[in-house]
Amino acid sequence: MRLGGPESDNIEDRRGRGGGGGGRGGIAVGGLGGVAILLVCLFFGIDPSVLLSDGEAPPPTQREASREPGRDPGQRNAAPEDAGRRFVAQVLGETEQVWTAQFTAMGRQYQAPVLVLFSGATQSGCGGAQAQMGPFYCPNDRRVYIDLDFMAQLQQQLGARGDFAAAYIVAHEVGHHVQNELGVLRRAEELRRGNDANAVQVRVELQADCFAGLWAKRANDARRILEPGDVEEGLAAAAAVGDDRLQRRAGGRVQPESFTHGSSAERVRWFRRGLESGALSACDTFASR
Repeated sequence: MRLGGPESDNIEDRRGRGGGGGGRGGIAVGGLGGVAILLVCLFFGIDPSVLLSDGEAPPPTQREASREPGRDPGQRNAAPEDAGRRFVAQVLGETEQVWTAQFTAMGRQYQAPVLVLFSGATQSGCGGAQAQMGPFYCPNDRRVYIDLDFMAQLQQQLGARGDFAAAYIVAHEVGHHVQNELGVLRRAEELRRGNDANAVQVRVELQADCFAGLWAKRANDARRILEPGDVEEGLAAAAAVGDDRLQRRAGGRVQPESFTHGSSAERVRWFRRGLESGALSACDTFASR
């Protein structure tokens, strides 16, 4: 990728800060889901009961607790200027430019999310957050949460390698924030009542995939951020996190009724639709069969 634009200021760096515990509750979107959490446990030897609890976080590891003593890790922009942080800040900055323009065209103002970098565990407005949950968006506090070290491990294990694959993950979570801004998440919550909640959640996730593709299309048209192979990386990343593929890797049979994010084919199709159209109207997963 070619990321020469300004870095976003909406980065909150909590790396090295232990934490977790309780919270206000609520639904975080964009995380791995139960089956994928169990898969991660198999990869990394983690007790699933820790990850599937109500948010009680383990104490910080010695590595986490020893990082940069004396620095307030919760302060925005107080992070060391490492490559991972710069990359995420640049991708977030690109999403801000694209979505600001999209909302302006609709006569609305885009309120960008804050992206929280953390290590191991932290507290979110949706409860305690574990790195092994994967990157996620919390609509209660309008923040995206990412553990960069764990995301890199997960990308490698699932075969979703490359800088654009990582950018796709960030853009997908920002897509959930866009849904929050547009009122989609609120309407989806209403649809869950009396309907198949998993099927509704699949449509939420597929729309975020489409929004990620829309972002890439618009950013590339404006600033030529894509290089040869980037699109293939994004498509591979979308396929790697399909529910059917994760269930197969976990050693079980594919159970479509348990899907919460969509199959690999569906995730690729909706990401590609956003990437080819660059239009919000093309991303209406709720009107699609």
